Amino acid sequence: MSNPTAASVRPPRALAIFWIVAAVAGWIVSFLLYQEYIGQLVGADPLISCEISVLVTCGPNLLSPGGNLLGFSNSIIGITLFLGPVYAGASALAAPQGLRLWYWRVFTAFLLGGFLLVHLFAYRSVFEYGSLCPWCMVVWLVTIPLFWFTLGWAVRDGVWGRMPRVGQMLLTWAPLITVLNYALIAIVAQLRLDVLGSL
Repeated sequence: MSNPTAASVRPPRALAIFWIVAAVAGWIVSFLLYQEYIGQLVGADPLISCEISVLVTCGPNLLSPGGNLLGFSNSIIGITLFLGPVYAGASALAAPQGLRLWYWRVFTAFLLGGFLLVHLFAYRSVFEYGSLCPWCMVVWLVTIPLFWFTLGWAVRDGVWGRMPRVGQMLLTWAPLITVLNYALIAIVAQLRLDVLGSL
């Protein structure tokens, strides 16, 4: 564990590797989402179809205003932003002396933004568009644990002050918190849309 009072902090190697692996998975899925988006626009076949049922499909989400939040496909946001955890993980592995606290604070805030964004997308998918995009859900699956595990480490190792016990508790329970987070989204989607009944 890094010294909370140190000017520099270094995350555990396993966490840095997790950032890279999860972000690469998110980047690949974002790329597939972009291919699906282009396929929807031009009527071409995507690389891998994500149409599973009338409710579990990408089309309504990708072509909706919420699927183009900044005026272009959200998949481009994913393709761009998933490079952040890859860079952070590579930086952590390449800097055994650690990196400045401000760097990790920015990174944690960056992941918080992604965490909130995927929950906004999940809400709109369920309550506004009435469908679930499979590739979008994979992005949710990788973003949620990226946030919880990083938050636990950041609080434990002094990125946000001296709270080692709270941070260790968060880190210990991060797998369960992540599963409960998934379950909350799944239960709301099932109650609202009857996803299982559509398969």
